[in-house]
Amino acid sequence: QVQLVESGGGLVQAGGSLRLSCAASGRTFSSSAMGWFRQAPGKEREFIAAISWNGGITDYSASVKGRFTISRDNAKNAVYLQMNSLTPEDTAVYYCAATRGATRGIISLRGQPDYWGQGTQVTVSS
Repeated sequence: QVQLVESGGGLVQAGGSLRLSCAASGRTFSSSAMGWFRQAPGKEREFIAAISWNGGITDYSASVKGRFTISRDNAKNAVYLQMNSLTPEDTAVYYCAATRGATRGIISLRGQPDYWGQGTQVTVSS
């Protein structure tokens, strides 16, 4: 059974930092694009970051570019999201996502991931 399990969420003050982790199991994602989405209360889920299978290409939404950094460790079958300079507008449930393989890269991930995690709550207080 394929699973993506997020961790690292929590409560942080504005201006602070958090690092989210996503551990994958059930199959290897070393040839897959992986990324992060988030959903704030009352809003649709939105793409925020993606990384290619080898980490050579990254993509960010305008709202997080320059503050968030995505990385991955294929040996650990994991992807990470370092979040700095957090603001209350970053409060949301953060979801890890992945594509099924090499034929589906970052563009596919942004449009429709094949796998989703359960999400982890990030709350930024003012």
